[in-house]
Amino acid sequence: MDALVVVLVVVVLLALVTGGAAVQAVQQYQRGVVLRFGRLLSTVRQPGLRVIIPFVDRMRKVPVQTTVLDVPSQNAITRDNVTIGVDAVVYFRVSDPVRAVINVDDYLRATSQVAQTSMRSVIGRADLDTLLSDRDAINGELKAVIDAPTEDWGVSIDRVEIKDIALPEGMRRSMSRQAEAERDRRARVIAAQGELEASEKLTQASERMSAAPGALQLRLLQTVTDVASDKNSTLVMPLPVELLRFFENATPAQVAAAPEAVRRAIDAAGGTAGVTAAPTVAVPDEAAEAPEAPVTTGDREGPS
Repeated sequence: MDALVVVLVVVVLLALVTGGAAVQAVQQYQRGVVLRFGRLLSTVRQPGLRVIIPFVDRMRKVPVQTTVLDVPSQNAITRDNVTIGVDAVVYFRVSDPVRAVINVDDYLRATSQVAQTSMRSVIGRADLDTLLSDRDAINGELKAVIDAPTEDWGVSIDRVEIKDIALPEGMRRSMSRQAEAERDRRARVIAAQGELEASEKLTQASERMSAAPGALQLRLLQTVTDVASDKNSTLVMPLPVELLRFFENATPAQVAAAPEAVRRAIDAAGGTAGVTAAPTVAVPDEAAEAPEAPVTTGDREGPS
């Protein structure tokens, strides 16, 4: 009786072990590849409970999710002989589980190595300006280069992104000076364009004022008003150049008739308002001499 119980227990345990080995659960994000006596079965097991022959079949579950692979920083030399460090990230997934199991030993490690070597190759064919300014083109080229060998492994590359480009310190300083010089050049060009436009507007204003002589005088009065509003202690008044030349070459007789000459000079300069000359004060050629005071000596004699 005891022997029969032991046999039954052993049978039950064997049935449980065999049943557990025969029933395999394939997750939704997985696909099952079955090898029977080392030979591949063409049918790929879909998600769910799948039955295999225990101790005969061996199932390998391959995830078909998108995998994120971080490519470590790679030191490379660009086409214009600049040494840089570039790190990237690769997004890929298994499109054919059979080839991912049969054609390559470890598709994760193989994809990582291909990504590293391909990144160094692509960087060597591009110059620094392209790497910094046209990331999309470099990413597309990297995707095409990496996807070529991995296609035979049943691995599909979704996208490749360059995360960071490490530049030498000397190159950073050179690029900073270049950017500063470019900004200075643009500032000079903008200032020159402003001067050109200002000169054109001033030319138009001078032509307009020359057609109306009173406009120049009104503009002068407006300028005086603006300067006087700042409460300055010194007021600078502009004078026509013709007026200064008149006083420089004037004779005494012309100075006496200065109001008429000043009016003519202002009219010639475009002014309309009259200028009243300051009254002249006659200064005698020789100053009147004061009477000399009597000179006394320090010692006085008493009455004798």
